[in-house]
Amino acid sequence: MTRKQLHLTTITLTFLSLSISGASLPFFSNQEYSTCNSLKTCEHTISEIQKKDDLELYPVTYSDFEKFVSATNYKTDAEKYGWSLVQLDVHKFKIVKNATWKTPNGKDSIYNKSLPVTQVSYNDAIAYCNWNNKRLPTYQEYWEIASRDTRIVNSNNKMPISDIASVNIVGNVWDITESKKGVNVRLAGGSLFCSEDTCNGTVKERELYVDRETGNIHIGFSIIK
Repeated sequence: MTRKQLHLTTITLTFLSLSISGASLPFFSNQEYSTCNSLKTCEHTISEIQKKDDLELYPVTYSDFEKFVSATNYKTDAEKYGWSLVQLDVHKFKIVKNATWKTPNGKDSIYNKSLPVTQVSYNDAIAYCNWNNKRLPTYQEYWEIASRDTRIVNSNNKMPISDIASVNIVGNVWDITESKKGVNVRLAGGSLFCSEDTCNGTVKERELYVDRETGNIHIGFSIIK
C-alpha cells in the first residue's frame, strides 16, 4: 500500500469514525517480506558494482537536513500530506498528524541535531542529494561500505535512535538506497526495531521496498562521500 493509498484510506476511515492505529505496517506485508537465496536472486550482483575502497557512507543528520531546508524552503512529502507513519514496534504503527522531519513523532522536536534525519522519503533524499551534489548508494554499495564499520549495531530495541557518530551505519534507522523494483525503492541496513526473530533487516539478504513518498520515524538516508 502506497502513501497515497494510505492517505485515501485515512480520509475514508475518518468519515467512518474508525482508526487504523496499530495496524500492520504496509511495507512489512508478506508480499514484501522476502529474502534472497543467493546473490543471483538479489537485485544486484557484486560484479555489477565497481568496488571503490575510497567510498564512504555518511548518514544525513537533522542538522544537515535543516541547512538544506533553510537554503531552499523545501517541503517534504510528509509535510505536504500533513501526516506520516510512526512505528511502535516491528509489527505495529500509527498514522500521526504533523509527523515530519522536524517532529518525527508528531509533537516533540529533535533534541540532538546529530541524530539521523527521519520522516523523509526517497523524493526528499533525492532533493537533498541534488542540492548537495551528492548521491544515494545502491544497495550493493551500501553493504560493501557498511561491512567496514566495526561499531556497535543498534538493533533489537537495545537503545533509542542514536547519534550517527556513536553507532554502526547498519541498524539505528533504515537507509533509503538508489536500488529499485518497479516504482518502489529498496531500504538497507535495518533499524533499532530489527532482530533475527523479526524483520532481520540488519542482514544483506533481507528485501524491503517502500514507495517513493513513504516516510517513517525509523527511515532515513545516507549519502556517498
